[in-house]
Amino acid sequence: MFTGIITAIGIVREVTPVGAGQDMRLVIGTPWDTSSVDIGASIACSGCCLTVIDRGADWFAVQVSAESIAKTAIGSWKTGSRINLERAMKLGDELGGHIVSGHVDGTGVLVGRSGENASVRLVFQTPSDLAKFIAPKGSVAINGVSLTVNEVEGAETGGTHFGVNIIPHTAEHTNLGGLAVGDAVHLEIDMLARYVARLSEFK
Repeated sequence: MFTGIITAIGIVREVTPVGAGQDMRLVIGTPWDTSSVDIGASIACSGCCLTVIDRGADWFAVQVSAESIAKTAIGSWKTGSRINLERAMKLGDELGGHIVSGHVDGTGVLVGRSGENASVRLVFQTPSDLAKFIAPKGSVAINGVSLTVNEVEGAETGGTHFGVNIIPHTAEHTNLGGLAVGDAVHLEIDMLARYVARLSEFK
């Protein structure tokens, strides 16, 4: 489990096809001291929970299955890509964001970017099947970053566009600051919204 509070930006160093080219091995450079990262540990990489299979002094390696590649934007990562990183939380850690599982629900697309006072307003289009889970003032994880939804366009009719604001600190310390219109992002809906929706199906 994660909190959506990014603690480092990693850089993809190597991308190697494995499993007859269907899977992928990634080596990700990190500013962390990785001596405390166990083999088998879970790390959220731009919101996608991946398992550490090897590590060095300033890097770790993960293997990504064909299923994950098909359901996320990881297939577009290349050498030099900037990745938001968060290690799994421990019992007793401060929960500064919201509960994030690291299971990507789908990909969204940045469709609008503008300055707003000292912040940046980002507008995303979400897949129609996820739109019902995104509510004004609710939580959403975008590339693993815990954010509050400002507004949902046509919320009453299932609108598929929603906006968030990011402050300069978030822009500087995550890869959201470098997003351009048309870029794909990982979306994870709020876990509470997921279960409320599921329960409502049985009313």
